Amino acid sequence: MAEVVLIVDDEPVQRRLLEAMIQRFGYRTTVVEGGDAACKLLVGPEAERIDAVVLDLVMPDLDGLGVLARMREAKVTVPVIVQTAHGGIDNVVSAMRAGATDFVVKPASAERLQVSLRNALATKALAGELQRLKRRHEGTFSIGDVITRSFAMQPVLKAAQKAAASAIPVLVEGESGVGKELIARAIHGSGARRTKPFVAVNCGALPDTLVESILFGHERGAFTGATEKHSGKFVEADGGTLFLDEIGELPAQAQVKLLRALQDGEVESVGGRKSMKVDVRIISATNRDLIADVKAGRFREDLFYRLHVFPISVPPLRMRRDDIPELTRHFLTRIAAEEGKRIRSISAGSLSLLAAYHWPGNVRQLENAIFRAVVLADGDEIGANEFPQIAALLPCGAESAPPLIEPSPAIAASMAASWPDADCGTGQAPAHKAAGHSLPLTDPRGDVRPLEDIEREAIRFAISHYRGQMSEVARRLKIGRSTLYRKLEGLGLDEGVPVE
Repeated sequence: MAEVVLIVDDEPVQRRLLEAMIQRFGYRTTVVEGGDAACKLLVGPEAERIDAVVLDLVMPDLDGLGVLARMREAKVTVPVIVQTAHGGIDNVVSAMRAGATDFVVKPASAERLQVSLRNALATKALAGELQRLKRRHEGTFSIGDVITRSFAMQPVLKAAQKAAASAIPVLVEGESGVGKELIARAIHGSGARRTKPFVAVNCGALPDTLVESILFGHERGAFTGATEKHSGKFVEADGGTLFLDEIGELPAQAQVKLLRALQDGEVESVGGRKSMKVDVRIISATNRDLIADVKAGRFREDLFYRLHVFPISVPPLRMRRDDIPELTRHFLTRIAAEEGKRIRSISAGSLSLLAAYHWPGNVRQLENAIFRAVVLADGDEIGANEFPQIAALLPCGAESAPPLIEPSPAIAASMAASWPDADCGTGQAPAHKAAGHSLPLTDPRGDVRPLEDIEREAIRFAISHYRGQMSEVARRLKIGRSTLYRKLEGLGLDEGVPVE
């Protein structure tokens, strides 16, 4: 989904000109006519997703400098390009000191404004990446740093926030590549142990003969090749968090020793004569069905219940398509900087292509696809031609992406009647045929249905029609994202997101 640019100007003609111009650049626009209305969208309880602001300095109610001051008080870091018909140096200095990113004089040329917006968004993205990488290195990567705008991820973040407030054992479940370690780091970085070590261990990559040594340590001479004493991962993580990735791959003998360590809070190194007390918070992760492994005898039942105290299930990327544009820009900014390439943006066609793919490898596969595209790109924009492998797997085009929330039976029947020739045999109607649906206003007895029921059906249909892209759903329904989420919760639709 394209970045959203907020236009703030009290002149109707200027607003329309700016809106048409910025939309031609490929951005989405939100237009308000005054500073007070702008502040509601930027810093109020109804704040929406805004990626950049084009702000008039001279307005009758709250002027541009007043808006910048309120943004600074609220610590809103959205880049602002100020514009005014009065191009004096004093205005330039005042705006820049107040936090503006750039300055244009009315009437701004299309080329000047486009360059200014592109530079402002690229600088913001790069600054955000640098801060995120710094916090990850320092162990202070928090839940607020998780890149997501998907409604399907909101329960995950809420659960992670609650888990961070205690030392409860957490089991992060999800397919390979969905970001389980990222959630674990966010929990650690948001809790009281954030200044202590975060030690990650991939249990699936440990040789069977060295599992106990790596986890619990060994004494010098404990076995052939043990020429030095090794403390082990539990001791390294003392006071902090030990992340056990792919816990389902742990050998049976190591499972027994791990269970004892969790029960007693003590570890005994290989070849050691006494146990050592450790204070470790355990976060484990798996892409397997551990319950099935327990039933099959591959995983200890008592260990399972020790680890499965606070499970968090991370949905696959295909169930949170609203995150694909955000993650794409995140990877593009970082990889382009690492590769030394001046790539400023990605085309709308490319984003549509990526949003339509089902991503069996999830976020990790998306990152690798962006890496390849950055290497292939010759210009300053990533186009659809840089994703030949993705395009080859979508013979039916970008319209074949499945909906995030299935429509109710009443709406589904109406959709089936309206779209008898849905493409590709998927049952998903092409976007251009969506106008034929109908919403029943009366129940089977002929009575008018409650307004709440009608609103519920309309929202369900909108989410289905726009394939779970919640920003687009809110925009088409002409309500704020926060208002949409409140309605979803109030109507009981927040429980209706299927997670495969």
